[in-house]
Amino acid sequence: MRPLLPPDYRPTEKESFMNSMQLEYFRQKLERWREELLMESNETIQHLQEDSPQEPDIADRASLETDRALELRTRDRERKLITKID
Repeated sequence: MRPLLPPDYRPTEKESFMNSMQLEYFRQKLERWREELLMESNETIQHLQEDSPQEPDIADRASLETDRALELRTRDRERKLITKID
């Protein structure tokens, strides 16, 4: 059974290291982080599906493709984080 955490709970140095309260605190923190990463990933997918303009200028197109590549690389790192959290 998981301990109930008070809403304002924060781990302190006075507690024993990684006691049940701290474990629950960090489990919840990781779950929230995972949910945020999944939401950002879904937003990226929607953004890439909706936003596919063809830029006539080669410099604009290169800039857009660079931005997309950076965004995809970031999401790939976050995907790997999600697997570590799971």
